[in-house]
Amino acid sequence: MDIKENKSATFSNKAKFKVPFGTVSITDDARELIDQAIRTKWVTRGKYVQEFEERFAELFGVKEAVAMSSGTDADALACAVVYDFGAKRGDEIIVPALSFVATGNAVLQAGFHPVFVDVHRETLNIDPKKIEEAITPRSRAIMPVHLMGKPAAMDEVLQIAKAHKLYVIEDAAEAHGAEYKGKKIGSIGDMAAFSLYAAHIVTTIEGGIVITNNPQMADVLRSLRNHGIEGKFQFKRIGFSAKMNEIEAAVGIGNIKIFDQILQKRRRNLLYLIEKFKQFEDHFITIKEEPREKIGPHAFSIIVKEGVKFTKDEFVAFIEEAGVDSRNLFYSIPTQCANYAFLGKKLGDFPEAEYCSDNGTHIGIHQDIELEDLDYVEQVVKDFLRSRKA
Repeated sequence: MDIKENKSATFSNKAKFKVPFGTVSITDDARELIDQAIRTKWVTRGKYVQEFEERFAELFGVKEAVAMSSGTDADALACAVVYDFGAKRGDEIIVPALSFVATGNAVLQAGFHPVFVDVHRETLNIDPKKIEEAITPRSRAIMPVHLMGKPAAMDEVLQIAKAHKLYVIEDAAEAHGAEYKGKKIGSIGDMAAFSLYAAHIVTTIEGGIVITNNPQMADVLRSLRNHGIEGKFQFKRIGFSAKMNEIEAAVGIGNIKIFDQILQKRRRNLLYLIEKFKQFEDHFITIKEEPREKIGPHAFSIIVKEGVKFTKDEFVAFIEEAGVDSRNLFYSIPTQCANYAFLGKKLGDFPEAEYCSDNGTHIGIHQDIELEDLDYVEQVVKDFLRSRKA
């Protein structure tokens, strides 16, 4: 099935943006499954959720997949699994400072204390050299985030985790289709949490999923998503209400059927922009693909370099006026998000994450974007630099 045959909706104003940030593909197959679910009047978790889980596990080459209501819930439930393996409430989970705020929120929602570590400016991902100094006797897991779909340095993360007997929970929210040294992202750690929000390659509109090769962990996840129930009505652990429904799963099944088409289109767009932006290297740091990896093409990050003749805000205002939609490159959660003031961290504690946030943006590379749209992005950037005599 050709992607162009699928009706899709962007979640940016098409009248305003020539190159909108995101899109979602809803296939004809998905529409038929949705109709079937509605006709049967069984729309809560059922056979389509189970089918979606099985297909997702097969897609990523793992034994188990447990679907839930959001990517944040996926992170939180993956963290909460660790209680069944010796953790106590108030123990610590190590996470990168730069991420969507949901990463830190999920750790707190699961009853753990987040310990933040700075990132590499060039990769956007957690700096393995700084993980060791963050480990304490209360550390129980490391949760690397594969930001923008670029794989974190998993060899180093796994080595540190093994030395300190820590679990590794991959936050793969944006990393659908990413690979690290020939291994699929999501299949490397003890568990991996994916977002299935509308911006991602596999979407259920809203939703999340955790994958693992550990059947015991999967059983705990199934209990946690349904109030901690085991069996018919026994409550074994403190759980959540985080179930996926049949209509969401139907959309996900449709997306899995065209996964390769979406992935290839997005990777084409990503690699095209990487090549185009080489001419702008004096002005911007952009996402790069290294020989050891394949980036899961979520979006294209652009960070304004130090010492140039313009600010990130000036750049963003110009490209958006020209019709290129963008989003801020997240925040240093412990120092730039007001809801984390209770940690007592101050600006300057995470200089790389703070720099990325203050000076970074990202634009869309989704499956509804064509190469001529990216040529237009290139021309807009040229026009901006010319206007600043940069």
